[in-house]
Amino acid sequence: MGGTEDRNTRGTRAVHAALPEPLRDAVDEFARHLASVRNRSAHTVRAYVADLVSLLDHAHRMGCAEVAELSLDTVRSWLAKQRTMGAARASLARRAAAARTFSAWAHRGGLLPTDVAATLASPRPQRTLPTVLRTDQAALLVEAPTRHSTSPTHPTPDDHPVDDHPVDDHADSHRTADAHPTADGHGTAGGPVAAETGDGAGAEEVVAEAVRLRDRVLLELLYGTGVRVSEACGIDVADIDHGRRVVRVRGKGGRERVVPYGSPAQRALDEWLRRGRPVLVVPGSRDALLLGVRGGRLNPTTARQIVGAYAQATGLPRIGPHALRHSAATHLLEGGADLRAVQELLGHSSLASTQVYTHVSVDRLRAAYRQAHPRA
Repeated sequence: MGGTEDRNTRGTRAVHAALPEPLRDAVDEFARHLASVRNRSAHTVRAYVADLVSLLDHAHRMGCAEVAELSLDTVRSWLAKQRTMGAARASLARRAAAARTFSAWAHRGGLLPTDVAATLASPRPQRTLPTVLRTDQAALLVEAPTRHSTSPTHPTPDDHPVDDHPVDDHADSHRTADAHPTADGHGTAGGPVAAETGDGAGAEEVVAEAVRLRDRVLLELLYGTGVRVSEACGIDVADIDHGRRVVRVRGKGGRERVVPYGSPAQRALDEWLRRGRPVLVVPGSRDALLLGVRGGRLNPTTARQIVGAYAQATGLPRIGPHALRHSAATHLLEGGADLRAVQELLGHSSLASTQVYTHVSVDRLRAAYRQAHPRA
């Protein structure tokens, strides 16, 4: 975990520990409900628990010692305080959703006499259109590792402990960087290659090539399949079906789906599995497809930095993996793909989440019309 997340987690734990016992117990039970009954991701559970701890801390300061004393006015005053402290509309909407979810759960469980937050209105988040690359820009980015002699990120540790599976995480934080070898020769040579070569410089070159092959696979999968960054990092070698050219991914809430990938991704996978992964793999690497230089599973934070660094090195805006997901969806729709098929590919539970890409496509069409049509 990065420094910012560690501080936030420690802060939440400290506030949680200071709550009266009935409120602490309610938080713990609610967290178990989200994880085991609702099957929410670890990331979602952390976010909802942090929101609930903040709400109950606010309620406690207003004299509430038990969940039964929570009122709609208290929830509204908490949200108002969040707004005055500068919380974004999207954050306020999520916190209101967390309050409604907790209120409904507490009422069903007899902790609240009424569902006090059932009528709570939340601000409509401003929906901004996602960043979308042109097809030529996407191709330039995906092929960037083959054009660079060294990876453009900084030499610090990059991977999870070897048994870790990443959690779903959409924040574009930049807490750690990949331990890629750099032009000045500073890097961490993971795997058995250093012992085999006995040559530090030679080992670094071998690792650098393995990292570039890994980066190419990462970029090909993100754009070629439209998967989320956490899903890409969670892929195991056994999840790849080379014959049918599909990959099994684990999405939000533990839902699995199978998505196709193209021949460029297949070529990148073949090279990575043949010449790259064996260089970085260590006995504890187990099944992870994408590895960091220490042999552990590549983590999503580092994957974000890899994408951003290659984009910057290629002269594109500094973007993250989600821009490649957005681009894949938009290019599919522009190419005539059915909206339902794109929904299934992206793993959206609601078609409304997929429909934003139709707006992107229409905006592009309108811009092209204005530029090209004589009577625009």
